[in-house]
Amino acid sequence: MPCLSTQADGSVLLRIHVQPRAAQNQVAGLQGEALKLRLSAPPVDGKANKAVLAFLAELFSLPKSALSLKSGQQSRQKTILISGASEATIRKILATYMQK
Repeated sequence: MPCLSTQADGSVLLRIHVQPRAAQNQVAGLQGEALKLRLSAPPVDGKANKAVLAFLAELFSLPKSALSLKSGQQSRQKTILISGASEATIRKILATYMQK
């Protein structure tokens, strides 16, 4: 998946494209080289950023503290730093959502 890359310290960078104010929170496939997420949260006062981290933490069964927003605080294009899970594990989880 072009949206994932492993860092030297073992953490994983995930590039995402966020569509706020969607009907429900869901993985919507790939958009270019980014994973597309649809989130019901509005892009106001950082609510969408918090929703991204909460949604991904639940998706990957990780604590929220294992994810951080590396770039894209005010953009639809974001980079998330994930620690506590390998790239292979994340790929496997995302693959199940891509097939739906």
